[in-house]
Amino acid sequence: MNVRLVVAAAGMGLRLGLEQPKALVLCGGKPLLVSTLCRFEALGLLSRAVITVPPGTEPMFESVLRNAFPGNDFVFVAGGRERQESVERALNLLDSTVEIVVIHDAARPFVSPQSIEASIEAAREHGAATVAIPSADTILMGGLDDMLVDTPDRSRLWACQTPQTFRVEVVRQAHRHARAQGFAATDDATLVRRMGAAVKLVRGTPLNFKITAPDDLALAEAVIAKGLA
Repeated sequence: MNVRLVVAAAGMGLRLGLEQPKALVLCGGKPLLVSTLCRFEALGLLSRAVITVPPGTEPMFESVLRNAFPGNDFVFVAGGRERQESVERALNLLDSTVEIVVIHDAARPFVSPQSIEASIEAAREHGAATVAIPSADTILMGGLDDMLVDTPDRSRLWACQTPQTFRVEVVRQAHRHARAQGFAATDDATLVRRMGAAVKLVRGTPLNFKITAPDDLALAEAVIAKGLA
């Protein structure tokens, strides 16, 4: 089946204390996006990969990736106000030959090739899949006053990661359904499940964490320095 990669890279690094695209923040001497794309290169998923970027930064991203991956033909699309809108714009650029789409966060540079491949196989079989890890912590549900409301059963809780991988028409329909209902979510698998379709959970790894805050960036630097990923 024809598989295409979409990378969500339209966020700015404001929570990192930086006024630049988060995907271009240096980590281990490389932009985050470059490190992330290297994980997909060995699987042959860089050709025509669609990358959402902050509006107006397309030339900057094109220059960085041309130097890092000479000869690759990336497609750039200006992101929307939220991730959901950005991903929908990217999905609209996929041609009719694409059957499976792999959606990944640019700020998760340590995803394992095994997790990527497993998500693709699961999407082929079930229509939708997300990489995730069983929760190692007890999760507390709090109220608006920061008082404990409930403690869900940890044995059924998973921490969501990416990639999230889908048959293209399944995820497109989920986005249309969410837009029609005015519903927003921070990930695409939730949109698919809310529509009533099945989503397979694919086990990931703790190293596939998302770099959001300065502590995350420091942890990522330590992972690289110690050769753990």
